[in-house]
Amino acid sequence: MSEILTINNLDVGYGDLQVLSDVSMEVNRNEISILMGPNGAGKSTLLKSIYNLVDIQSGEILLEEEEITADPAHELLQKGVSFVSQGKVNFDRLSVEENLLMGAHHIENEKKIKSKKQEVYEQFPVLKEKKNEYAFNLSGGQQQMVAIGRALMSSPKLLLMDEPSLGLAPKLVKELFEKIVEIKKNFDTTILIVEHNLKSLMEIADHGFVLVEGEIIASDKCENLKGSEVMHKVFVGEFD
Repeated sequence: MSEILTINNLDVGYGDLQVLSDVSMEVNRNEISILMGPNGAGKSTLLKSIYNLVDIQSGEILLEEEEITADPAHELLQKGVSFVSQGKVNFDRLSVEENLLMGAHHIENEKKIKSKKQEVYEQFPVLKEKKNEYAFNLSGGQQQMVAIGRALMSSPKLLLMDEPSLGLAPKLVKELFEKIVEIKKNFDTTILIVEHNLKSLMEIADHGFVLVEGEIIASDKCENLKGSEVMHKVFVGEFD
């Protein structure tokens, strides 16, 4: 199994606050990997570090063995890294289709853009039905589909997702996780996801990293982590 993303000895902090300390990890190609840990562990900061949205003190980040540590976000997008950030991330006053096209602004080939848009509509048929509606008129689940669809427009090798189920009803969370499995297969992409609905997500994910107080304390297949002592210690009662 080849690695698509490698992080070596990463240190990140905000002023006097050290958030990540000597983080090293490898993300396998074409897998769904979960980055998990208690609140305040540094999970979102780690995702933002990969996308160069925070100041990195030391360490290196490699995409397919090429260093990308200092690359700005627009260059990372061109190299095949997309980021679905936490919370409300759509352009409310743009239509669904206009939102999707924002994810392809760096692509000059109109035929390719049209093809990617069709792939997104096939993945999320409801977006095609509502393609001319303003994003702010959509339900929470549909807005999340738009955000993910926009990220998929650039044909990412690596898709970073920060709490995609946040604020969604349990039924929609289940549907979202099913879609994530389909996306991995249909778009031939690797997914690294921060998520609080761990019990459900671990049923469909391949690998898990446990981050506590800014340090990776465990890395293993999800099937091995589910009943492990470290999971019970970090997430007391959640997996009983």
